[in-house]
Amino acid sequence: MSERSAAPGGLALVQALVNTLDVESGADALDTAEGRARLGLAEDAVDGARELRESLRAALLAHAGHPPHREVTPLGVLLAGAPLLVRIDERDGSAALAPADGRPLLSRVAAAVAEALVAGTWTRLKACQAADCHWAYYDRSPAGRGRWCSMQVCGARAKMRRYRAKEA
Repeated sequence: MSERSAAPGGLALVQALVNTLDVESGADALDTAEGRARLGLAEDAVDGARELRESLRAALLAHAGHPPHREVTPLGVLLAGAPLLVRIDERDGSAALAPADGRPLLSRVAAAVAEALVAGTWTRLKACQAADCHWAYYDRSPAGRGRWCSMQVCGARAKMRRYRAKEA
């Protein structure tokens, strides 16, 4: 499925990770060296990345008001294992979160979630309601009530199914 809108800031990483799996076709970018390289992921870290991806997907489904797609490790449990340091730039006093250990993807995701919480954008990152999609998208609708990654594809399919069911 196509993205409706790219997520801002660090949420782009979360969106990219969740969207490494095309639920409809089963294609998983983490199976390829190129897909792993885009996330700076070593081959031996793929299982952990998949677990993190599905926990993120469950959280993004919850943001859209949908139940989890399957049982997963709670995202809070995973992120608790991602210690972060606050780094202060001595030149200008700016602050940033940085990984504190050797699990860079998990720590980068934790930093992105923390950044989004402060910015108030975390709950705008959602997963498409379509069961054959669950693509991550950033909801830029004024009311924040988007349900599909693409109104032209998943939204149109859902509306057509609803129409046909009503006609039957």
